[in-house]
Amino acid sequence: MFLSVAMMMSVRMAPPLLLIVLIMIHRVSSAVWGVSYSPLHICAVKNSSVIMSCTYTYPTGHQIMEVFWTKNPVKGEEPPDLSEDPEYSQRLQYLGDKQQNCTIRLSHVTQKDQHKYCFRFITDIDKWTGAPGVTLTVTDLQVEAPERVTEGHNVSLTCKSSCTLTDRATFIWYRNSQPLTERRDRNNQLLLQSVRREDAGRYSCALHGHSYISPAAHLSVTYAPKNVSVSISPSGVIVEGDSVTLSCSSDSNPPALNFSWFKGGMFVGSGRIYSISNISSGHSEEYKCKSINEHGEKYSAAVTLNVMYPPKNVSVSINGSGVIVEGDSVTLICSSDSNPPALNFSWFKGRTFVGSGRIYNISKISSDHSGEYKCKSRNEHGEKYSEAVTLHVMYPPRNVSVSINGSGVIVEGDSVTLICSSDSNPPALNFSWFQGGMFVGSGRIYNISKISSDHSGDYKCKSRNEHGEKYSAAVTLHVMYPPRNVSVSITGSGVIVEGDSVTLICSSDSNPPALIFSWFKENQSSAVGYGQSFSALQSGRFYCEAHNQHGSQRSDAVTVTVKGPLVILHISVGVICGAAVIITMLIWRSRMKKRKNSLEAQMNHSRPDHDRCTSDAKSTEPIYENVTMNHSRPCDVEVTEPVYENTMHDKP
Repeated sequence: MFLSVAMMMSVRMAPPLLLIVLIMIHRVSSAVWGVSYSPLHICAVKNSSVIMSCTYTYPTGHQIMEVFWTKNPVKGEEPPDLSEDPEYSQRLQYLGDKQQNCTIRLSHVTQKDQHKYCFRFITDIDKWTGAPGVTLTVTDLQVEAPERVTEGHNVSLTCKSSCTLTDRATFIWYRNSQPLTERRDRNNQLLLQSVRREDAGRYSCALHGHSYISPAAHLSVTYAPKNVSVSISPSGVIVEGDSVTLSCSSDSNPPALNFSWFKGGMFVGSGRIYSISNISSGHSEEYKCKSINEHGEKYSAAVTLNVMYPPKNVSVSINGSGVIVEGDSVTLICSSDSNPPALNFSWFKGRTFVGSGRIYNISKISSDHSGEYKCKSRNEHGEKYSEAVTLHVMYPPRNVSVSINGSGVIVEGDSVTLICSSDSNPPALNFSWFQGGMFVGSGRIYNISKISSDHSGDYKCKSRNEHGEKYSAAVTLHVMYPPRNVSVSITGSGVIVEGDSVTLICSSDSNPPALIFSWFKENQSSAVGYGQSFSALQSGRFYCEAHNQHGSQRSDAVTVTVKGPLVILHISVGVICGAAVIITMLIWRSRMKKRKNSLEAQMNHSRPDHDRCTSDAKSTEPIYENVTMNHSRPCDVEVTEPVYENTMHDKP
């Protein structure tokens, strides 16, 4: 159950006295359930401690079983005890007696502690959570200040927080980690008037009594150069040939980055240090330096020098377009600053001398000219090398080749990778693959998974960059595969006479070609012959099996028929069937004769004997004409011409 901050119940009267007493007891006891928080909202500084004041009441006669604080309670869910949470257990401390005073202290608060916190107590009959709870906001401190202020101006710094601090705070200010004791105040601003250079530094703020100090903000006091001076190294008498360094110093903020050197009122150089080596009388003159920043400038007093110097600021420039392509003409120019002017220039590629003169020409440049080039400038007082410049010569692909990633033998079903390599600048990014002149794919790597015999053939790759293209030499893929399409061919009809033979030939498609052939007769487990051809002497169904090192396959069976002794069997069967026909005809004739005799007995008065004989004689022919062969009988045998052709006559 959620309790409001304060609960009050009214008593309503009822006529029965006992009921009135019970209702009053219940309502009076209900009226003292409550939780009070003060304040409801707390704004605390990061890493500080906060106190959440809390009291609660409950009716007498009830027993408190458990009390604890929780965060962000959700109705219908059992809230967790913060004292059992590892993130809170070492930082949460009860300040009250937990009977009525539920006040706690939460130490070292951070932004992760920004939640709504509620007190919860459990009695012997129910569970209660005080609403609305205490909302905690944690803020850090930030110093708001301008990055820079000009000397003599006023500036205000502000110590800011993201929420209004609950406790009335006294702010403390620090400069360069040292407290400004005279700057303590109850407002959050620090005013600096008529800023001096000494006011520059890193400012931070804090609350009195708290350990947390804000991140520092840097305040820079800017001013124009002053105290500009020139120092000479070495000091004393300067002899021709000596090296002399002029150094310009100044005090300014921001530091002066612009220094100008003047010889007799004429600008001669820039930089804080002006170096001259190998001095000569021709350089005798007064020198000044000028120091400049955005707030002003100032000249130094003049110093007198007589100077001479060897080459310096030696550099190489390339005369031509940015992109150098094989076959172009390129000019390298060497520049230097020296007195007297340098007349001797030497050119080096890497560490190898390649030529002389201030200008170095390369006509019809090739990739062999790629590399780092330096020039050496020299006069009578010394010499100096330039920084290296690099020539990148662009050229189209060459030395294009294809490598096969895999074993030497490629078997059908293998995965094969073809890799295209080439030499070009810039490196080729466009690759095309061709099988027998037909485009098959792109990319430096061409993968063939589950290779088949159809993939056999010559492959080339074409490498291309923006300067040209070139084909590789062809590589040939020989895909090995086991026999297939195995078949048997017969020399002849397949029907032979006993004693003769027929030749069977086994054919197959495989790589490498099958060299082992086995012959089998159906229904026999062992081979009946070997070799690509086989002579059959017996009737039956024969098939062959072709083998190479990658597998085997068998053909369909073919039928071989041998005729000979079967003719005797055919004649015997014919004789038996003929006898059966004759017997059948005799029985039929006997029955017909009996029938005729019966008719003649009935009609003996109307016909003479010779007529009956004539009738009998005429009726004999139809008896044979009406006899037909029933081919469904088992004794019938079809006698064909090959029976006689395959019957061999024994010579005496």
